[in-house]
Amino acid sequence: MSISAQHLSRRALLCGAACGMAGAAIGAPERASVAAADSANLAAETSAFVRRCACADGGYAPSPDPKYKGYSDTSLSDLAGVTYAATLAKTMGWQLPHPKRSIEFIHQHQQPDGVFMSQGGNWDPKSSLSVLYSTVQAVVALRALGERPKIDPLKVMDRFFVDKVFQKLPWYTTSFFPLFYAALGKPFPEQYDRALRDLQVRNQTDDGYLGDHVAATFHMAHYFRLIGQPTPKATQIVRRVLRDQRPDGAWNIKEPDWDVHACFDAVFILRQLGGKSESVRRAIQKGADWALGCRNADGGFGHYPGRHSDMDAVYFQFGTLIQAGRLPTAKFDLPDGHTLGWGHAMQPDKVY
Repeated sequence: MSISAQHLSRRALLCGAACGMAGAAIGAPERASVAAADSANLAAETSAFVRRCACADGGYAPSPDPKYKGYSDTSLSDLAGVTYAATLAKTMGWQLPHPKRSIEFIHQHQQPDGVFMSQGGNWDPKSSLSVLYSTVQAVVALRALGERPKIDPLKVMDRFFVDKVFQKLPWYTTSFFPLFYAALGKPFPEQYDRALRDLQVRNQTDDGYLGDHVAATFHMAHYFRLIGQPTPKATQIVRRVLRDQRPDGAWNIKEPDWDVHACFDAVFILRQLGGKSESVRRAIQKGADWALGCRNADGGFGHYPGRHSDMDAVYFQFGTLIQAGRLPTAKFDLPDGHTLGWGHAMQPDKVY
């Protein structure tokens, strides 16, 4: 998801004093020396950045800089940062500063009907898109932290299949549904799976893409990997992803706020669907080089080279490096690795 942000949430103001500010850069930080970034330092410095984003209430600010408003997911829901911190921490074996507070922070977002509602960000917290995003992210974060929702949220998904509401949502939401059920450890209802599968397959173009965009197509690939079925037109999708890679290794070929996660999305597609060909391997490593070039001197990552460090960008750029094999300490043997965010810990040859 990638919608530009201009709103400073209530929590961003509250987090300024609570977040650890030592060593935090104000404004857009200088880019770090890419040549000096070995995997151990990369993991340690990224972990330190994540810890500096931790707030006293258990949530996570977009950045240690209280003036920074967030971008993409971190500007839309205050559940984004804590989810990305939790999923990366489980993947890397990091110890988060206040895991019990984070669990309680997430629990406090749940409503009596099971919905998790954002308490900060640009979205209308009662909108269908916000309810879906925040509920799925909360369930994912709680699982990564070893907990479950206090109120069973299973029936929350039913509303999206009344009057075909799911068809009115953006393409990038398709894989939210199987991810939600996987994170809860519940079977994905056959009728919901069938409806979503049919919608995606019916709208695929000859090159395998949805919505002429790598993000939409990523969520289709992620969807089919989560349900353990072959992705339709996988060969065609891989061909286009390879063709669309820019000379600098990136895939941001639409307006910037459309393509904010394009490198992660493309690398996931290539890793999961592309096999072990040399062209795929080279493309993944070029993408990883580009993601590493988004690293900043404060230990975080921006969405593009030179952009402000952001917890959202940290998840997607660091997740790209995990997928590319640049972080050898990442745990790919976790039995529930497929529930950790958007698939960075999924094994290509494993059926989920």
